[in-house]
Amino acid sequence: MASGSEEWSAAQIDDYETLVSTTDVELLKRAWRNEKAAPEILPFEEALVKRAKEQIQLMEETVDDFAESGHDPLIASLYQMDLDRAQFLLRSYLRVRLQKIEKFMFYIWKSDTHRNRLSKEEEKFTERCIRDIGKHLEETVLSKLADNYQSLLKQSIISEEDDMVPEPQLDTFVVAKCQRAMRPLYLDGSRQSASFDRDDHFQMVPGDLCILHYRPFQEELMSGNISLV
Repeated sequence: MASGSEEWSAAQIDDYETLVSTTDVELLKRAWRNEKAAPEILPFEEALVKRAKEQIQLMEETVDDFAESGHDPLIASLYQMDLDRAQFLLRSYLRVRLQKIEKFMFYIWKSDTHRNRLSKEEEKFTERCIRDIGKHLEETVLSKLADNYQSLLKQSIISEEDDMVPEPQLDTFVVAKCQRAMRPLYLDGSRQSASFDRDDHFQMVPGDLCILHYRPFQEELMSGNISLV
């Protein structure tokens, strides 16, 4: 009986060690930090979120098995802590994206580039929010204004741009951490320059922290060369 219990425990521990040896939790933490620090919505990490959900389900099953078998409560509590951490990261990542969608829904929706960054569920959520808010404002405010001021997106019909649509401040400063070695960069985000005597270039090596304007370094963030903290 004791031997069977020991064999079962070893198998469970091997499965769990295989699970936590992956880097998905760390990748999810990085994705959450990037999303939280970036002024705009970033591409949805579909594959990572799918793997995280699968791992969370396996971790839940492992914790339940340990609890039902009367295994060492201390070990079970440690597994539960890892489970709680993974659930917190996933929920926080999804929540901060929803907050951005609610704030910049019209800006996101009018651009195919930004709309393609949403998951299918987020796209449905954005479309429903725009429809509901548009209907509400039309019934309560816009229908009572003069015809020239009934636009949901413009201050008046003579406005050339959608000047009522909130946009993310892409020129804000962010704290960036270098993830992998890169060629020298310039403060405007370029990698090369027609002028070889420029003195505004700098070199980042993995682990370096820099305070940068967000807009010029969007490409570096999207490619994974830098992360935000």
